[in-house]
Amino acid sequence: MKNCMNYIAATIVFGVALPVFAAEKAKPVRTGSGIMTFDTVPGWGLRPDGNSALGPTHGAGVIDKAGNIYTSAQKGVVICSPDGKVIQEYLGKDYSNIHDMEVREEEGAEFIYAARNSNAEGIKFNTRDGKIVLKLKFPAESGLKLRKFNPTAITVAANGDIFLSNGYASNHIFKYDKTGKYLLHFGEKGNGLKQFNTAHGMTLDTRYDPPRLLICDRNHQPKGRLLHYGLDGKFIGEVITGLGMPTSVAVQGDYVAVPDLHGRLVILDKSNKIISTVGENKDPKKGKSYGIRQAQWIEGAFSGTHGSYWDKDGNLYVQDWNISGRIMKLVRVR
Repeated sequence: MKNCMNYIAATIVFGVALPVFAAEKAKPVRTGSGIMTFDTVPGWGLRPDGNSALGPTHGAGVIDKAGNIYTSAQKGVVICSPDGKVIQEYLGKDYSNIHDMEVREEEGAEFIYAARNSNAEGIKFNTRDGKIVLKLKFPAESGLKLRKFNPTAITVAANGDIFLSNGYASNHIFKYDKTGKYLLHFGEKGNGLKQFNTAHGMTLDTRYDPPRLLICDRNHQPKGRLLHYGLDGKFIGEVITGLGMPTSVAVQGDYVAVPDLHGRLVILDKSNKIISTVGENKDPKKGKSYGIRQAQWIEGAFSGTHGSYWDKDGNLYVQDWNISGRIMKLVRVR
């Protein structure tokens, strides 16, 4: 029986995702459809001993101009080269438990803006040396009497204004100027048209002129949705409904990658229609599951899809909400 199971694990059937018992045994799996078809890169981001370099993940990923990938984990931020080797880490209490990130070039330097839900703050730090240059706390001048401040998402407008979502608490979205001065807030918790039932993810939707906020209403009932708001905090409209639990959004050109916590990622086109479903986990017991350890990972199938980011070539890096710490590289098929 043991020999039989080893044979099954090593056999690759096109279109079927197989368990990842070891990186050297796994083969690329093709996933998605049409112009948004991808091949996985088995073992990407693992240490030489085959174990995850991340530890528990409940965060995001971004990519700098050099193509290096920054992944947030419980322990801090792990930086990998495009080929998946760890080249630097920012660890410890100042960088732990980052839930969302955006990267931005400013005056010749690159900075990461990050939402730390467990630490009740947003931060901005230099990618080169990790120096924290700005902290965003709950703005008492808002007049709100909040008991909890648990930011889940952050994004930055072209003029440097910062938007920080209190998605694990009141569901207000706070706007600050580039110096951290409070400007305004909008939104509220609820299941109505203009409300948020967990404003979990957010980015600047540059597919539109002028750009607008694209926000994940993760727990909207009966199913999750995306919303557009202007940079002035005014409601624009629903973008798409009927999603599972959309956790974050990443825009490149006319396309948007939307991780779904149930264990898949969908890609929208300029008309906001789903044109590809990537890495869908066919086992409902393994979707929306934090506790899938590395020995149980399935190549080409997500278990708790949480964050994603595009590189300059249109490849995707996707992070799972995962006890062992998982990020998967998906290479676009041309």
